[in-house]
Amino acid sequence: MSTVPTLSGITSKMITTPRIKMHVLFSGPEKGIPVLFIHGNASSSTYWEEIMLKLPAGFRGVAPDLRGYGDTEDKLIDATRGMADWVDDLLSLISTLKLEKVHAIGHSMGGTIVFGLVASASWHILSGTVVDPGSPYGFGGSQGVDGQPNYADFAGSGGGIVNPEFPKLIAAGDRSANNPQASPRVVMNSFYWKPPFKPAREEDLLSSLLTEKVGSDKYPGDFAPSSNWPNVAPGAFGPINALSPKYVGDSVEQFISANPKPPMLWVRGDSDMIVSDLSFFDFGTLGKMGFVPGWPGDEIYPPQPMVSQTRHILELYQAHGGSFMEVVIAETGHSPFIEKPDEFMQHFGRMLK
Repeated sequence: MSTVPTLSGITSKMITTPRIKMHVLFSGPEKGIPVLFIHGNASSSTYWEEIMLKLPAGFRGVAPDLRGYGDTEDKLIDATRGMADWVDDLLSLISTLKLEKVHAIGHSMGGTIVFGLVASASWHILSGTVVDPGSPYGFGGSQGVDGQPNYADFAGSGGGIVNPEFPKLIAAGDRSANNPQASPRVVMNSFYWKPPFKPAREEDLLSSLLTEKVGSDKYPGDFAPSSNWPNVAPGAFGPINALSPKYVGDSVEQFISANPKPPMLWVRGDSDMIVSDLSFFDFGTLGKMGFVPGWPGDEIYPPQPMVSQTRHILELYQAHGGSFMEVVIAETGHSPFIEKPDEFMQHFGRMLK
């Protein structure tokens, strides 16, 4: 069923929900306590397989390909709803599978979706784990721990901030390392984990990356011209627009005031270059380093403090009656669960129990 080979012990199924046909990977006993695994951008459920097989006895892994990714039905993402298309798809899947409550874990963009799930339907969530998540305020275009937009039009976020060669090479199924800035293999091995680490399943993980649906209304999405540096503002379709603070930020207050409040675990790699307070994928960082001309300076467009914003939101969540734990895994990049799966499971296993 899956176009990417799966590990022994993983089952692949197509599940028809009222909203969308989803490709879902399963592990563990059918009646086990469900753990919902949510992948990040430029990947699929494949990325979670090793952790799914390491779940403690009595737990059931459920890992869907999100709308826009993997082998799930190809339907557009309405970015103006922020995380809501994905959240509604996942709630529809939970209902179709008759799962009353789940432990939810999300990586990168999937972590932002976990924040959205807790904000929208916390009564379904036993615990929330976010792994190197995007800021709850969205990706790009904001400053300060309270996520204030740099400009009213949220310039510097959305579909226009992606190197256009990267989605072109994804669409072409490129498996080479010929383009040092944009080859999917180079991007994956440079930023998904801390070099010189390379996973044993490099080829399958690359195949997973290449399943992303590409197009002007898919990945990376459309964009609008802006008179504000760096001269692109968010459009209305696709995952990178959905991650813009223009559309995501509204759910922050809902997350802080969620009732009930599931316990939260925040795990991150100490060398993550995608999500950090000096992200190499943020125009504020790139401008400050001189890689993008015309940078208007720290006062107008500083690097987005992504990690500090996440900590600020989780501290507010705790102050309003919730709880969270922050874990930093040494010598790992954006995917500590792939780089150091046993150490990762020590922390995640404690949360599940």
